[in-house]
Amino acid sequence: MNCYQKEDLIKMVEDAKQLTQKGKVADYIPALGEADPSTLAVAIYSGERECIYAGNIDEVFTLQSISKVLTLALALMDRGADYVFQRVGMEPTGDPFNSISKLESSVPSKPLNPMINAGALAVTDMLVGNTIEDKLERLLNFIRQLTGNDRITYNPVVAQSEFETADLNRSLCYFMRQHGIVESNVEQLINLYTKHCAIEMNCNDLAKLGFVIGNEGRDPNSDQNIIPLEIARIVKTFMVTCGMYNASGEFAIKVGIPAKSGVSGGILGSVPHGVGIGIYGPALDDKGNSIGGLRLLELIAKQSNLSIF
Repeated sequence: MNCYQKEDLIKMVEDAKQLTQKGKVADYIPALGEADPSTLAVAIYSGERECIYAGNIDEVFTLQSISKVLTLALALMDRGADYVFQRVGMEPTGDPFNSISKLESSVPSKPLNPMINAGALAVTDMLVGNTIEDKLERLLNFIRQLTGNDRITYNPVVAQSEFETADLNRSLCYFMRQHGIVESNVEQLINLYTKHCAIEMNCNDLAKLGFVIGNEGRDPNSDQNIIPLEIARIVKTFMVTCGMYNASGEFAIKVGIPAKSGVSGGILGSVPHGVGIGIYGPALDDKGNSIGGLRLLELIAKQSNLSIF
């Protein structure tokens, strides 16, 4: 999709925006409940100097579950695949992202994949660093490198709001700690987890990040492999199989690109050897995905034939 198609992109945003009135913001996290549900924006990055965009792309939003992609990549770089996947599985669940039921019924009692909350908490526990601050700063520097934006940080108000409402995630941690999947102090782990979920950026940043993942981990400007090729491949595979919560199968059929959503309304798209896509639309469907963002991605993928299948 090239610059001369920006008018088409604006029309697609206008089309998809009509669905936002059917969605609902994630008000179970109080700080996220303040978002304007009518907002919808997109940026598309193809490795050139600038993104093309439509909507208010200057609006920043927190990554929420999109950060699971980045913690997985960093944990794999820190620990290696054998270590990570001894503690976290590789299979889709078909259950809500915050479900505890599969932990109780699985043998051994490890999360089925890194994209559900239990798996992401276990992965967060694997990050290397002496303190929470060390681990968070390493993750932030990793994300700054991927986006080319040295100003990226986390939103302390959102992080605190999530920390105060994280009782279900605490339950997941205590269960996994009982079974030897996590080792950290639970409150410290929740502290780090809620802070990395509250890392914020705009659609431009998200699109550039998505491009590097799709581009086998290579930054188009420096030609440096920020993420090793095999790890980028693993991450993209999880985005296809588990990235859109328990709507991932339907999304693969309708859109067919590696993607990851978050309950803030963000969606990260990584088209292999193609483009990075960053979307923000805080009105969610009943599965926790941006309702306007899903429609927008479907329109973009069909027009530009982006499906990998």
